[in-house]
Amino acid sequence: MMLIFGWVTTASADDAAQVNPASTQACVALEANADRLACYDKIFKTPTAPAPVLLSEQRAALEIEAAKAEPDSLKAKIGEKVGHIFAIEGDKIDPNTSLLDKRWELSQDSKLGTWNIRANQPVYLLPAFWTTKKNEFPHSSNPNNTVNEDQNLKSMEAKFQISLKTKAWENIIGNNGDLWVGYTQSSRWQVYNSEESRPFRETNYEPEASLIFRTNYNILGLNGRLLGVTVNHQSNGRSDPLSRSWNRVMLNLGFEKDNFALMVRPWYRMEEDFKDDNNPDIKNYVGRGDMTAFYRWKENDFSLMLRHSLKGGDDSHGAVQFDWAFPIKGKLRGNFQIFDGYGESLIDYNHRATYVGLGVSLMNWY
Repeated sequence: MMLIFGWVTTASADDAAQVNPASTQACVALEANADRLACYDKIFKTPTAPAPVLLSEQRAALEIEAAKAEPDSLKAKIGEKVGHIFAIEGDKIDPNTSLLDKRWELSQDSKLGTWNIRANQPVYLLPAFWTTKKNEFPHSSNPNNTVNEDQNLKSMEAKFQISLKTKAWENIIGNNGDLWVGYTQSSRWQVYNSEESRPFRETNYEPEASLIFRTNYNILGLNGRLLGVTVNHQSNGRSDPLSRSWNRVMLNLGFEKDNFALMVRPWYRMEEDFKDDNNPDIKNYVGRGDMTAFYRWKENDFSLMLRHSLKGGDDSHGAVQFDWAFPIKGKLRGNFQIFDGYGESLIDYNHRATYVGLGVSLMNWY
């Protein structure tokens, strides 16, 4: 009995000591010296704490990963907030019917990517372009840009315009903001003037870059759809005394309702030194801003442009232009144009006349 009891006691103490020694008695019951020493060590030796270095390294690694991810996350959040600053939600817009969407790809569903060529201003050819008053002696307030020799012009000439643009950068801030670059060239050709060897009387070159943002708010029954800024250069590429040029920064505001669209563009002229400026007073004639209204009725497109110097008295000048694009047969469309006022072209910036043109329309505003 004692042996059996002793064996049982010894075995039980050994198991307890190896698993979790509760007292020194359990250690005393162990027969082997090495086992008793190990048992005493477990009771009296202070447990070793996990190395804090491992925890610190783990925390540091997590902080490093968070720091790496934070700039992208912060950038995305800023882009989302700023991208929606101009996109206040008004009435829901159908990009398939929106005139301004068709021209500027404003909605996300309208965007076609970058470097696609499309019309900027209307593209047309007017074989008949007649004026009530020829500008035989173009002049400027700068004496170096005044012509003293008769130009021997004909009242009837031809006019054509080419105007294209492409998107260079899409969704600049969040999902809003596109950068467009455009180029417009319009020419007045004395094609019926055989006496002077049918010269091009005036060609205007107009490169520009526009940053366009999508908006969506209601005002005066219209939907405000567009806000942008344009840097514009216009010149006729000629030498003195026929040289004319200027640079502008334009604000673009676009509104629409059904088949009606309205673009408002006030601008600021970048001033030059008088001695280098070949048309110092151009803003008092061509104006300080313009407004173009467009309306589509069935297959007819009507547009009306108004501009003014926004001054009174002797500096009160402006112009009006009306265009009607109408169907002829199939995709062939006619174009009727009438202009009255100052600045039909740069060489005529301070010359008032009425011009009437008839021809074909290749691309319209919308």
